Amino acid sequence: MKHTLEAGIACLCEADPDMAELFKGRTTAVIALLEQYIHEIERFNPVYHLVKVQNPQELVVKHILDSLGPLGQLLRLSPSLSDEPGEPLRIADAGSGAGLPGIPLAVSLAGNEHYGFTLIERMGRRAGFLRNTQAILGLARLRIAEGELESAPPGRFHLLTFRALRPLDPLLLHALFRLLAPGGVLFAYKGREARISAEMRRVEPFIGSWERIPLSIPFLEEERHVVVLRPPPQELPVR
Repeated sequence: MKHTLEAGIACLCEADPDMAELFKGRTTAVIALLEQYIHEIERFNPVYHLVKVQNPQELVVKHILDSLGPLGQLLRLSPSLSDEPGEPLRIADAGSGAGLPGIPLAVSLAGNEHYGFTLIERMGRRAGFLRNTQAILGLARLRIAEGELESAPPGRFHLLTFRALRPLDPLLLHALFRLLAPGGVLFAYKGREARISAEMRRVEPFIGSWERIPLSIPFLEEERHVVVLRPPPQELPVR
């Protein structure tokens, strides 16, 4: 498991100079925290059903490395999302579940005062798992918001990410867009290009613009993309 994690992160850093710069001198510490996180998932998964995996190798590749795949894209996008001097970029993970992708991203950016993370999770026992994991990993710039998306404070986040959330529809888009600060974006983890295109056709009238960015996840022979969505200048009413 550790070898796969180390090799996967090395591959991602080799392919992305911005991620390599972020991890410079910190790779050992990041891997140690991610190993702790993996241990917590394995410990609670039989009871809480956090992720569907057959073995630790699958957990590392399909969940941890997959969560880290678009980190370089996030780093490059960040400077354009906030014009508040000295204020951290506020990132939320909607429907966080086991903390994916929020915790791997927060671990990677741990100690960087320019980023703050919120994990939004409606299920009490999963929110409890996230609070416990936050304490164990010592992630000071991470907070847990237990509740529905609709109850989260509006207009707060510069970037809202989600993974394994249900397909986008007008109601879900409305709930997600209302959480964004001015100029904020949705940062959606997605799979195959054909499914993304079909999904976007259904909701395109409710989106200002969108961009699909292909990803290469080490040891994963499946299509992966991140889709960046911006809200329309004036959101259309949802019926």
